[in-house]
Amino acid sequence: MHAPKIVKSWPALVLALAALPGIAAQKELPPKPTVGDVIKASKPSEWRALDPENTLYMDLAAGRVIIELSPIFAPNHAANIRTLVREGYFDGLSVYRSQDNFVAQWGDPDEDHPKALKTAKAKLAGEFTIPLKNDNQFTKLPDSDGYAPVVGHSNGFPSARDPKTGQAWLTHCYGMIGVARGNESDSGNGGTLYAVIGNAPRQLDRNITVVGRVVSGMPLLSIIPRGPAPMGMYEKPDMYVPIKSVRLAADVPEAERSKFEVMRTESASFKAVADASRNRGGPWNKVSPGHVDLCNVPIPVREAKP
Repeated sequence: MHAPKIVKSWPALVLALAALPGIAAQKELPPKPTVGDVIKASKPSEWRALDPENTLYMDLAAGRVIIELSPIFAPNHAANIRTLVREGYFDGLSVYRSQDNFVAQWGDPDEDHPKALKTAKAKLAGEFTIPLKNDNQFTKLPDSDGYAPVVGHSNGFPSARDPKTGQAWLTHCYGMIGVARGNESDSGNGGTLYAVIGNAPRQLDRNITVVGRVVSGMPLLSIIPRGPAPMGMYEKPDMYVPIKSVRLAADVPEAERSKFEVMRTESASFKAVADASRNRGGPWNKVSPGHVDLCNVPIPVREAKP
């Protein structure tokens, strides 16, 4: 019996392997619109300004974090947060937790002697979901999701829904704002908030009230030093990141407001943004996934033109 002939030349071996099924050299993908291309081609009508009554300015020494509240998904918490802000509750408090690949959290770190409330409520029933009928600006994402039967976007926020239960909810994507609580569902009031600064912890969906998202200033939260204590807590007060103030945009003089607008997630351009994220073309991309995760669809935000 003769031994098989061995290919001794590496170039010849590479050519032989390339000829085998499934090992052929990858071809360059055809050009396709990028997210940037879609944004440039979008119409002015496909953008909306932030609502001053539901926009928070959290000013840190390093700059301003801008948060958009979602009163549709968390009406009671959004209202209580507005009350807390107008009472000056957050002024002088701090970011006291930064857990790697998870959240940055702020509020009053002193549980034994908490800052007194004036008219804001101390506890609120959790607003983990809302009836589907209230989520009337939903744009479905056709891609599958492991955490919900249906996912998509609702008026600028990543959201999910379950037609069987008739419920909808906001999801824990990067930059989303949640209301911290204890074991009891009604133990939060919006006085302690967190922003997702790592990989989307979707296991928290429907377990915590999600009240909004950061639309500008995420780098100010994501670069905060990680806390060395368990759960990213800071061990000493001198490690806290002070909050200079939190104000509603509606209470800030017009000339001092940050002018941002969000792409309407029900628009044709936003659907094109999702498609560009799903089907990526060349020349850099060699493989297009043909799929996009809910939290990997960017929601474009830009400074409004004067």
